[in-house]
Amino acid sequence: MVRTASTMLPLGTLAPDFSLCDPEGKVVSLADFDGAAALLVAFLCNHCPYVKHIADHFAQLARQYQPRGVAIVGINSNDYRMFPDDSPEKMRDEIVRRGYTFPYLVDASQEVAKAYRAACTPDFFLFDRQRRLFYRGQMDSSRPGNDLPITGADLRRALDAVLEDRPAPEEQWPSLGCNIKWKPGNEPEYFR
Repeated sequence: MVRTASTMLPLGTLAPDFSLCDPEGKVVSLADFDGAAALLVAFLCNHCPYVKHIADHFAQLARQYQPRGVAIVGINSNDYRMFPDDSPEKMRDEIVRRGYTFPYLVDASQEVAKAYRAACTPDFFLFDRQRRLFYRGQMDSSRPGNDLPITGADLRRALDAVLEDRPAPEEQWPSLGCNIKWKPGNEPEYFR
């Protein structure tokens, strides 16, 4: 396990387009969320201890913010041939186990992760109504083994601000987690 931090994509960046399938083969695209007040894109996976640490709380957070107009999508960009626990079949199990109420999509080419400059799991990107990047980074400061409670404080602060048309939080800290498991030879320049 390689501990990796977010790249901290510049605020104001337009949400990169995507069109990906969920484990059942249903295509979900960026345009599907056009009417939402905000869009939260979360790069997740099944096997990473950092994701496992926050997954249940994140699922709960999603259930709280979706009715308020936040569209949420999870994306798994890991090379599931090398890491079979992240396969679409196992993603089906994860959706049920965690109670995910948002699409959880397969980025088999890893091109969407590269477009977002996603580096780790979990990695969060919150976009405003115009789909400009409003927040990126950690859910909160809790990590496996550091004994800090999982609150989602940083992500919740950003979500509340974007929904209330307030400025983005000035202090934004990188997420920290397992590196995205790139296919051999497919690693982006920011990973090397």
